Amino acid sequence: MNWETFPHEADVGVRGTGDTLAEAFAGAATALTAVICDPAKVGAGETARIECAAPDDELLLVDWLNALIYEMATRHLLFSRFNVAISGHRLSATVRGEPVDVERHQPAAEIKGATFCELVVRQEPDGRWLAQCVVDV
Repeated sequence: MNWETFPHEADVGVRGTGDTLAEAFAGAATALTAVICDPAKVGAGETARIECAAPDDELLLVDWLNALIYEMATRHLLFSRFNVAISGHRLSATVRGEPVDVERHQPAAEIKGATFCELVVRQEPDGRWLAQCVVDV
């Protein structure tokens, strides 16, 4: 699983890649955390369960990232571990993280939501999966 962020005007893009669609979605989730802080500084003491379904993989990615954003905002958590399973266009995940510690995490941004801008979910010619979109900060 790999992840990265990329610049996009006033917002930030998140991108995950992996050998499977689930790995790419987990990578995109790690990139989402990286928009806020260094994911390596986020512990894994708290657990949340997330489930979502959508008519296609692109909308599933947006729903997944927005579900994570909702959990982070309402529970005041950051997530660093993502165990994702995808069957059809249904996702179930166990995510692990910890409460925000402003001094240790030094949050750089607040994410408002995942958007349809630069939304791509596809299997590349080399067989690896790509999952990306821009998040509104």
